[in-house]
Parts: sequence; structure tokens; C-alpha cells
Amino acid sequence: MPPEHVQSTDPTRWALVTGASSGIGMEFCRQLAERGYHLVLVARRADRLHTLASELREQHGTASLVIPADLSAPNACAKIAHELQEAEIAVDFLVNNAGYGLPGRFTQPTWREHADFIQVMMTTVCELTWRLLPAMHQRGRGHVINVASVAGLVPGSEGHTLYGASKSFLIRFSESLALEGRHRGIRVSALCPGFTYSEFHDVSGTRDMMNRLPRFIWLQADDVVRYGIESVLRNPVRVVAIPGFTYRLLVGLNRFVPGFGVLSVKRMSRRFRKLD
Repeated sequence: MPPEHVQSTDPTRWALVTGASSGIGMEFCRQLAERGYHLVLVARRADRLHTLASELREQHGTASLVIPADLSAPNACAKIAHELQEAEIAVDFLVNNAGYGLPGRFTQPTWREHADFIQVMMTTVCELTWRLLPAMHQRGRGHVINVASVAGLVPGSEGHTLYGASKSFLIRFSESLALEGRHRGIRVSALCPGFTYSEFHDVSGTRDMMNRLPRFIWLQADDVVRYGIESVLRNPVRVVAIPGFTYRLLVGLNRFVPGFGVLSVKRMSRRFRKLD
């Protein structure tokens, strides 16, 4: 589907956001549109994407290309790249945001569920970035935000076995990309929020448990996204961006106080992870 026509003073400023239909992804779309970007909206729920496209057009005069896609499908990135080529869109700002949690201990989900999780959380992020980076290199500019998590910076938890591991992977991947791209105009950041108000916990079936967490530990999606965008635009780039003083303190204590992170995660796993 071609992008909806709008008057544009700079048709080259396009951002692509995965998981754009809700939560942090939707907020990225709104804030990037406010900054003058047109949007490529990628998620499974086409109806939500079209509703968001209409909102962005009305509020910011933003063109949108809607690409409904299941990112667990092995051909999803090739499909996205093809639609971008057909629409003659060069993406300048990539936000790899799509993600979810897989509750339970490692042997409880089926291997198919694990394989789909790995595809969405790691493989698709790498492939989509790999497909879009060469054009950024040619233009000598580009921005990549990989939405990771504080879970990738602290010891692993009991339950949600692959979640922290996948986020740790994204952080290391982002660090390497940042080093490779720093002399080519490519700016890369891993955004590492903690608990953030969104639909994430509804999808994973852990909302009731999350509601027992103290209020001060929660972040707002608009604050998280603002911090993420500012982190990749500032000089120097925050390659690992941790929004919220509470979480920066937590990560700092984990680094410098032996045993603090292990004990904290063990307690959190028992109280706020869906294990059975």
C-alpha cells in the first residue's frame, strides 16, 4: 500500500518502527512524527496501524506507510525491504521495538514458541538492521535504536528464561554497531527501560502480578521514548541508555556491589514472574 499523500517539505526523513501498534512503539511514532519524520509502521495489527497513520496525518501532516507483518515469519524482513523499495522510501531512523515476554520456566513453552521468540527478539532485529544499514552508509547518516531492557544488564531471572538473554544480546549488538558506524555517520543506541506502563504485561499474562509492584518503580512510555530519542541524537551518543534514576542506580549497584544483583533478581523472580 503506497504512503498516504501529504504535503512534505522533506520527503527524505523517514523512520521505521516495529511493534508500532501499541505501547512504546506507538509512542515512538508519535514523538518522531512530532520531530518531522514520516513513518513506516510495522506490526501485526493492521487496523491499529491505519488508525495510528490517520492520527499522525491529522496532528502532524505525516505520511505513513503501513506494513502489516508477523515478525516471527522468516520472510518478514525481506517483505518489509521489498515494500520500502516499491515505495522508494529510504529509512533514516530505525527503531527495533517489537517484542514480548514468554512466561514460565524454560521447558514449559513448546520449542516452536521459543523459536518464534528468538526470531522476533533477535534474528529479525539483526536482519532488518542489516538490510537497512547499507543505504544509511551511502547517505552518510542514520539512526538505530534497539529497544532492549534493564533485564539485559542484571543477572538472569527464574522464569522468562530467554528474555534477559535476548536483551543482553541486543545491548552487545548495539555496542558493536555503534563502534562500526561512528565514523560513517551512523548513530546507534540500546534503550534499556525497566518496568514501563504499556500492554506488554497484558500480552504476557502477568498484569495482576505487576500491579503489586510499588508505583515508584514504574516508568511512563512517553518519558522512556523521549529519553531514547535524545540519547541517540546527543553528542556523544548514549550507546546504552537507561531511563529513570531508579534503574540507573540499580544497574550501578549491580556492577559495584557484589551479590546485590543476584539477590534482587532472585527475590523479584519469585514474587513477580509467572513460573507455572
